[in-house]
Amino acid sequence: MALKVTVLVENTVGVPLGLLGEWGLALFLDFGDERVLLDVGEQGNLIGNADTLGIDLKRIDKVVLSHGHYDHTGGLLKLLQYRGRVPVYAHPDLFAGHYGRGFNGEGDKYLGVPFRREQLTSAGAEFHFHKEPLELRPGLWLSGEIPRRTDYERVDERMIQIRDGQTVADTLPDDYSLFYTSESGLVIFLGCAHAGLVNIVEYAKQLTGQGKVRAIIGGTHLGPASPEQQQKTMEYLRTLDLEVLAPNHCTGPAMLAKLAGEFPRQFAWAGAGSTLEF
Repeated sequence: MALKVTVLVENTVGVPLGLLGEWGLALFLDFGDERVLLDVGEQGNLIGNADTLGIDLKRIDKVVLSHGHYDHTGGLLKLLQYRGRVPVYAHPDLFAGHYGRGFNGEGDKYLGVPFRREQLTSAGAEFHFHKEPLELRPGLWLSGEIPRRTDYERVDERMIQIRDGQTVADTLPDDYSLFYTSESGLVIFLGCAHAGLVNIVEYAKQLTGQGKVRAIIGGTHLGPASPEQQQKTMEYLRTLDLEVLAPNHCTGPAMLAKLAGEFPRQFAWAGAGSTLEF
């Protein structure tokens, strides 16, 4: 089954005219017989963008939330009000108290889902919470929790949780990805890759049994990563025989430029309005 991927929400926009950018991510996966939405952006612009692109979000069959940060979940209420009842797949810690410390010189700032679970359920969200991998359809896997095996891929130290008045590190166990086993190799969809791109790709290969990685699409979180993590991730990517590398969102402009320079043949722009087919 052919797969067409459309970026509905991203920090940058392309053509056609009329699309809106926002700090966030939403990927529309169209299998022909089923439509899956990975993340919903921050502000709800996915609805207008989808309309501009000729995509009917009332026909989506499943929503997957890669993790519980506002820029991947903030558009959910507007989507539910527009679409109505729909299954939503996520980690049980989706509604954990995700905070950030010291962003732009500020104090503790709430970064989590901007709605109560009850509010979303009332609007039509049918939540399915999973820690383990789940095959959403033949060949499409929800990763479940990603094993953290590298010693250089660390969650941003500014990510915290506040529990019972105490501040603790937020390791973001709810960081999910999607793995699609195409005939010519794995296609990996990232939300923010808080678990680490290398950890995610290696786990995808282990879970699916496919050694060939065909494409990587989405947020890599390499922008705020340490120089060591950036360098070692670049070295790892060189070992993969990729056909497509389409990083966006939290990858950051500097790392996007480096990746485009290092992988000119494989690099694909992945702003709002861009499409890829597999």
